[in-house]
Amino acid sequence: MDQFQQQRPLPNATIVLVLGILSIVACCFYGLGIILGIVAIVLAAKDKKLFAAEPELYTASSLKNLNAGRVCGIIGLSLSALYLILIIVMIATFGIEAMRNPDEMMRRMQELQGK
Repeated sequence: MDQFQQQRPLPNATIVLVLGILSIVACCFYGLGIILGIVAIVLAAKDKKLFAAEPELYTASSLKNLNAGRVCGIIGLSLSALYLILIIVMIATFGIEAMRNPDEMMRRMQELQGK
């Protein structure tokens, strides 16, 4: 590395961190967390390749942010997928009309307990 060339942050490190955190926050928004998590993971993989090619050009703190964002993206993706599976199972079990009407949901739950 040239003495006049300074290290710089990875181009998408901050964006990956923000998207990873937002994917966790948005895990209960019917798939939004899945989208944000996937985008965070893809951008993290792209920047990891940049870092692996020339690690001396990039700061260690941006790599840490990138890794933290990637982990948050994976967690957000997992939570979102689990939530989506839960919603699908509840719709399959109780029906869409019971999901919209709390009284109908209570009636169907009581029917299931009585069996």
